[in-house]
Amino acid sequence: MKLFKCQNVKYLQMFFWVLWCLSCASSPTGRWQLMMRSNDSMNEAGEEAFEQIKSKIPIDGSYSTNSYVKCISYALINAIDQDTEELGIENWEIVVFKKDAINAFALPGGKIGVFTGIFQIARNKNQLAAVIGHEISHVLARHSHERSSQGIITAGFSIIVGIITGIPIRAISSVSQLGLLPFSRTHESEADEMGMDLMARAGFDPHGAVQVWQNMADARESSSPELLSTHPSDETRIEKLEENLDYALDLYQSAGNRPSCSM
Repeated sequence: MKLFKCQNVKYLQMFFWVLWCLSCASSPTGRWQLMMRSNDSMNEAGEEAFEQIKSKIPIDGSYSTNSYVKCISYALINAIDQDTEELGIENWEIVVFKKDAINAFALPGGKIGVFTGIFQIARNKNQLAAVIGHEISHVLARHSHERSSQGIITAGFSIIVGIITGIPIRAISSVSQLGLLPFSRTHESEADEMGMDLMARAGFDPHGAVQVWQNMADARESSSPELLSTHPSDETRIEKLEENLDYALDLYQSAGNRPSCSM
C-alpha cells in the first residue's frame, strides 16, 4: 500500500522500540509485563474508585462480620513476601459492603472490598482466604497497571496509524477505559497461583482455594454471580489449582500460625 511507505514503517518500529525500553517489567511469577502507568497514578485511581463505591453501596457495620473479614485479610497481608512500599501501599483499607452480590475485589493503593453475598460461596475461613488472597494478588502483581497500559498502547497505536494513513481513528481516551479494566485469563491464572501460595503462608488450608472455585462453578450453573463475570471458573482453572496444591501444602505446613478467624 502506498500509504505505508518505509518511513512510516520506521515510525511504527520506533514507537514500539521506545515502548519496550520504557515499560519493561516482570510480575512476581516472572512473567513479562507492559507497564506505562506509575504506582502513584494507579493508586490514585484505585482510591478514587473505592471512595465512589463506598458512597454508593451500604457498608456493613456488624462487629462479627468485620472482625471475621479483617482477621482473614490482615493474616494474608502479614504473609505478603514482597515490599508493598514499592507499590506505594503504606496501609491497607478493608471494607465489608452490605450487598447480596457474590463479589470481592482489591484495588491499587491497598483497598479491599468484600460483599456479604460472598459468604454464599466462601463458606469457611479457608475459602474466604482464597478469595481475598486472589484479589490481593491482583494488586501485588500490578494487573490493573498492566491492563491500563494496554489501553494506553491501543490509544497510542490508533493515533499513530491515524497520522500515518490520514484516516481518523477514534483513540481510547476516557478515564474508564484507561483506568481499572477487567483482568485477562492470564491475570486470573496468575492471581489464582499467587493467592493460593499467599493463603498457605498465612496459615490457611490451601484446599480451600480448590473448594471455593468449585463452589463458584456450581453457582454459575444456577445463576451468574458478579464475581464470575470477570473470574471465569472452569475445569481447567480448578485443575491448575490442584496442580499447585502440593507446593502450597508445603508452605502451609511450614507456616508458623493458624489464624483463628470466626464469625
